Amino acid sequence: MSPMTTTVRVTETGPVLHITGELDYSTAAELRQVVTGLTLTPGQRLVLDLAHLDFCDSSGITAFIVARNHVTAAQADISLAAVPAPVLRVLRVTGLDQVFTIEPGADARQHRAVGG
Repeated sequence: MSPMTTTVRVTETGPVLHITGELDYSTAAELRQVVTGLTLTPGQRLVLDLAHLDFCDSSGITAFIVARNHVTAAQADISLAAVPAPVLRVLRVTGLDQVFTIEPGADARQHRAVGG
C-alpha cells in the first residue's frame, strides 16, 4: 500500500497536478481538498497527471468528478493524463471517458513551467 501524494506544477496553460500512490476512500478527501484549493482563471486547463497512480477506487473517480465541477465553475478546463489501464477501463464503462479529455501524458501539449 502506497500513500497518495500530490505535487502541483504551474505551467503557462494552467496547473498540472501529479498524483502518486493510491487514490481510495482514505485519500480521496485529500485530493478533493487540493483540487478545490486551486485558483483557476477562465480558459486555463487543469491537468491531472495519473502516470504514477497505483490504484483508484470509486472514491477516486468521485474526486475526479469534484475536480471537474470545480474547474467548470471557474470556466476552465480539465484533462486526465497518462491514465493507467484499470482506471481508463472504469472511465470507459461509466462513460466518463466522454466527459474528460484524456491525454497520453501530462507533457503531451508541450506544457512549459512558468519561469523555466
